[in-house]
Amino acid sequence: MAYVQSFGGAETVTGSCHLLQLQNGINILVDCGMFQGLVEDHNLKPFGFEPEGVDYLLITHAHLDHVGRIPKLLKEGFGGTIITHRSTLDLAEVVLTDSAKIQEESYETAYRKAQRRGEEHSVPRPLYVQDDVRLVFQCPFIHAAYDETIRLDEGVEVVFRNAGHILDSAIIEIRFEEDGVVKTVVFSGDLGNENDLVMPRPDIPREADALFIESTYGDRNHKGIEESNEEFKRIIKETIDNNGNVLIPSFAIERTQEILCILKGMYDEGELPVCQVFLDSPMAIRATEIYKSYHEELSQCCNDYLERDGQIFDFPYLYYTLNVQDSMQINEEMARCIIIAGAGMCNGGRILQHFKHRLWDERNALVFVGYQVEGTLGRRLVDGETKIKIYHEDIIVKAKVHTINGFSAHADQNDLIEWMEGFERLEKIFLIHGEHDKQEIFRDEIEKRMGKKAHIVKYAEKIGI
Repeated sequence: MAYVQSFGGAETVTGSCHLLQLQNGINILVDCGMFQGLVEDHNLKPFGFEPEGVDYLLITHAHLDHVGRIPKLLKEGFGGTIITHRSTLDLAEVVLTDSAKIQEESYETAYRKAQRRGEEHSVPRPLYVQDDVRLVFQCPFIHAAYDETIRLDEGVEVVFRNAGHILDSAIIEIRFEEDGVVKTVVFSGDLGNENDLVMPRPDIPREADALFIESTYGDRNHKGIEESNEEFKRIIKETIDNNGNVLIPSFAIERTQEILCILKGMYDEGELPVCQVFLDSPMAIRATEIYKSYHEELSQCCNDYLERDGQIFDFPYLYYTLNVQDSMQINEEMARCIIIAGAGMCNGGRILQHFKHRLWDERNALVFVGYQVEGTLGRRLVDGETKIKIYHEDIIVKAKVHTINGFSAHADQNDLIEWMEGFERLEKIFLIHGEHDKQEIFRDEIEKRMGKKAHIVKYAEKIGI
């Protein structure tokens, strides 16, 4: 019998890593993501399986919690074939290179401090460095395209469907024959919010003997997109008109592009007060260029902007700050700024420098537009923490803190259930990529509304297919 084990994304949102072992000996890994927040120490632990035994790595999309441990996978023996969209590889290169640079810089800082104590040998080395990242892109690759069947072996096929989450994100269907019976396993990846301005709506596969579905927002429904847009616009207008600044910690991929589309729309309609909008994230700037390169995969709205303006995201108030000097100069602008910077969960990146200079000022606003994992600074701020430490300095939080989940690139509870209801045949449901308490709520709602049992997947649990 074939079976699946989850070595990440099990009762936690991050670290997605799911191994399908077929009866014929083929081993297929779906994603190999990094753990974040309270569980980030798991990144240093062994995978729980033998990387050299993995024949294929299928990548649903390029977010760090789905690709962040791929260099570690190679270092520990993986020599198989990677299958994903070409654009996903382009984005993954940006994400993994940034991750490696952060790890290298953190290690160097920690090592220097440890040297002064005579404890340099106690400093853990980076999970991987930039040279390790480059090796990933020397692996054998098969470039996927939506709805095309990729044959892996006799009786084993893979199809990528549009997940509507970020650029070329995928739902992955794996079909295989076992004892004369054809079975289908579906991994949802991360499913998009149907109100997304940048991405099209997710596809719905026809059937599944087993569905492994994300459950990030399985416990709740987002505000409507119109309500979310109005709330966002109100915060922008009130803050700028009060000569304040708006800080937006944003994920470099998808969320940043969506926020730029909203701000551009406000500018077009005369709703955006005169201000300066800074995209202060080298990774987000590079990701935005990649989005432009694959514009045919984006929404009609984005392509209408391209046809009208010759560009998708740019507008007169927008400035890109690639280098550190330009980023530091933003600190000299004390009023009427919108600053979009990483990291999205505030666990590093340039957003921390802007927190230091602006979070203590009650004229300013901090707007969260994405999910904040337990244990991150972003989650602590969302939960109401009033004093934080940045660069060894205590900073009081007087800026108004707002959370707008309607912009999430993740489907909410209704979206997830309606998506599952679109299957013609759906046998078993397994919940992954979510916090356990939220998964319990989602599991109960699935039984109530669909009349189906759903199982919350545990770490390394063997699930027969």
